[in-house]
Amino acid sequence: MPVRPERHIARWDLDKTYLRTEFDTMRDLVKTALERADEKRTNPGAASLLREMRRANIAVHILSGSPEQMRRRLEDKLRLDGIAWDSFTLKPNLRNMFKLRFRALKDQLGYKLPALITSRLGPRDPSLADATETLFGDDAEADAFVYSLYGDVMAGNVSADELAVVCVKGRMYEDVAEELVASVRRITPSSVVDRVLIHLEGQTPPEDFRVYGPRVVPFYNYLQAAFIVFEDGRMPAEGVLRVALELCTEHRFDGPRLVRSYADLIRRGHLRGTGTDEITAAFEEWVSRERVFAEADLKALVKELPKEAARAKEQEPRAATPDYTHLVLAHNRRRKKH
Repeated sequence: MPVRPERHIARWDLDKTYLRTEFDTMRDLVKTALERADEKRTNPGAASLLREMRRANIAVHILSGSPEQMRRRLEDKLRLDGIAWDSFTLKPNLRNMFKLRFRALKDQLGYKLPALITSRLGPRDPSLADATETLFGDDAEADAFVYSLYGDVMAGNVSADELAVVCVKGRMYEDVAEELVASVRRITPSSVVDRVLIHLEGQTPPEDFRVYGPRVVPFYNYLQAAFIVFEDGRMPAEGVLRVALELCTEHRFDGPRLVRSYADLIRRGHLRGTGTDEITAAFEEWVSRERVFAEADLKALVKELPKEAARAKEQEPRAATPDYTHLVLAHNRRRKKH
């Protein structure tokens, strides 16, 4: 798959998406807040994928629900992982507490959606004004809902009036909602969200996300995410192999497990099965120029890709716009769980 030339943005959440974070209890929160950068754990393969996307000239924008007070440690962690970024937005929890907005401490809709819309109204880099996006989140909270809603708002599929209803039902603070709706009225509709990738950290059944249509892809590991990014034309074939290599050398993946990762996406209809020849060619060129660790496992993957690709089924057409006024009632998965 040739890498597409237009400018592209990768928006990443951190907790449970990039980082292996626990925050289900107060003890977890305290532990996370006190962890040094070198103690924080990265989800297997996430750093490799993010570096490969950056290498493919994709702009990296971090949008995390972590509090602003953790900025230094989070930035240090990303630097340790060799990650460069273009913007880094964290949640102003201290300001929310001073304003007695305790509901905002856990709310993602009232935080992430305004941040996303604002970023499109005034990008720091003018060359990104028309850029498309791939968004990375997880199943712990509301990422699939918020990112899908963002894409449909930007595309004009959800009007400002409809969004106002969603804001009320989502218990967004009134002034935040009013400012958000006013911002949306200034938007020139454009289909900017190419893909929403949801890390199944909580092992939520993938079928739960079908309501959002094929744009939203739930995945179990970052090799699966790499296959999607590659087939979307956002990074070269060697990037997929480098993510697979990290999983083999650092996280005990073997050839059969790599193959199963691809086969699962094919079975669920998220891949078209294209580009396998390019992955094979990239592997052969790579091993011809240097010694590659886990070469046997990568070779096993490359050998089986065409067979699995042949099982690809016709992908679902873009579904009708989800009923966000209904979905918002249970959009926060963690709150629903508790």
